[in-house]
Amino acid sequence: MSNIKAVIFDLDGTLLYTLEDLMLSVNYALEKHGMETCSLHDIQYRVGNGVQKLMERCVPGGLSNPDFEAAFADFKEHYKLHCNDNSGPYKGIPELLTALKEMGYKLAIVSNKFMDATKELAELYFKDTIDVAIGESAGIRKKPEPDTVIEAMKILGVTASDCVYVGDSDVDIKTAANSGMPCISVAWGFRTREEQLEAGGKIFADVPDDIIKLLEEEFC
Repeated sequence: MSNIKAVIFDLDGTLLYTLEDLMLSVNYALEKHGMETCSLHDIQYRVGNGVQKLMERCVPGGLSNPDFEAAFADFKEHYKLHCNDNSGPYKGIPELLTALKEMGYKLAIVSNKFMDATKELAELYFKDTIDVAIGESAGIRKKPEPDTVIEAMKILGVTASDCVYVGDSDVDIKTAANSGMPCISVAWGFRTREEQLEAGGKIFADVPDDIIKLLEEEFC
């Protein structure tokens, strides 16, 4: 029997494939301001640190560009309306979450996506399984700082020793470490297994079902 009581998940690249909708909203904003658009590959390697950082990496000159704030506002407005046009759970994720819930685990999402979109997508796809969904908001530091994970633990009524974090990037590996909990790195997300190994990843799930096996075998 696992000693873990709660599983805290990253959202983009871990539970949901979201790259196309992010790309379309970024490019909507860039095109509106006469800027060069980004490819799907560009977006894949610029996500992970929140949408403002994504736009900083996509707008020429980043924050120093005089049109940055306007472009960022246009991105947010567009993404709020279109965050689910082409997004959806990875194969096997709904079944995984249902199984974990039935096994008695408490489940949470902690994301660097802004709060409204995080809660909307969590409610749309995972309302019967996810207990807590926390995204980016003013006044609380984003991942890899532990603040949002600590908030999720408070709501779930657990401590770091009760939890495992599941994500797909170096940000998630650092988040877990900063929060005092182990990390399961997934191989189907926005970063490769090799990239996550280089970032310090140690425990890997190649498919969603592997997470159940790891919880039962690695954390006894």
